[in-house]
Amino acid sequence: MTSGATTRIADPELADWLASIQSQEYAAPSISRAREKRSRPAGPEISVVRDEVLAAENAVPVPVRVYRHDAEKTRTTCVYVHGGAFVFGDLDSHDRACRRLAALGRIDVVAVDYRRAPEHPFPAAIDDVRTVLAAVRHSIGSDQPLGLAGDSAGALIAFSAAEAPDIAVDRLLMVNPNVDLTLSMPSVESWGTGWGLDARDLEWFVSKWAPTSAIRGSSTLDPLRRAPLATPMTTIITSEYDPLRDEGLALAEHLQRAGRLTRHHHLDGMVHGVINLDTVSPTARRWGDCFLTEFAEELINSRG
Repeated sequence: MTSGATTRIADPELADWLASIQSQEYAAPSISRAREKRSRPAGPEISVVRDEVLAAENAVPVPVRVYRHDAEKTRTTCVYVHGGAFVFGDLDSHDRACRRLAALGRIDVVAVDYRRAPEHPFPAAIDDVRTVLAAVRHSIGSDQPLGLAGDSAGALIAFSAAEAPDIAVDRLLMVNPNVDLTLSMPSVESWGTGWGLDARDLEWFVSKWAPTSAIRGSSTLDPLRRAPLATPMTTIITSEYDPLRDEGLALAEHLQRAGRLTRHHHLDGMVHGVINLDTVSPTARRWGDCFLTEFAEELINSRG
């Protein structure tokens, strides 16, 4: 925790959670430890939940989990790209988040089990999301709205995948996005220790996905360095005590100047990972319910 900082945590439950993190001795990151399964309470009931594999021509087949309210009806659909610092997270880690989006927004959701680093570095994850977007667009047809959402590392993967010129994405949601792989903005230092996302871990994980400084600093993976001409209308969620806060704020400003920003919600007193903190913090749950519902409504109405 930054010494001498004046802070106001969103609620007592979140403060207790942070205190438990700060009481633990730091351990260097490892892939195996990061991928350990952690149980979470089940999310809302959805009529149809099934695991599938989607494929496109000349592309690697991609496992997905589909959440549908009615197996017989095609409706507005959102593809979800989970966070996990490019190396962990899966269909189970964000199952609750996807169920919340589907239930709150009354939309269908397709979660992507993209290939992770270090076994599959950049651009494998982006290619997998593009495969899923193409398959879903073909399935739902050209008249139905298609959304894309991602949190943390998943937000950058989603942003990059959404810029494919042959896939029409109507709305993009980026929650606590990691869009500066150089990790050079001030908030990385200010909130990079004791706030739930350690900057030392993040740097190590990023290096597994984008293994060279040339890749990490390239305009291909830096939304702040290129004109977002093909970017869908975007909603961005940032948190006050998030090491990635400043890059999210910078992206919101960048997209606003380009006329590609739908909304930006800055969550005072909140930390990184708000999408999965709903079982910890009542405030995180309330804010998450709000922006997930809002995004789904705007997606449904995006075709006028």
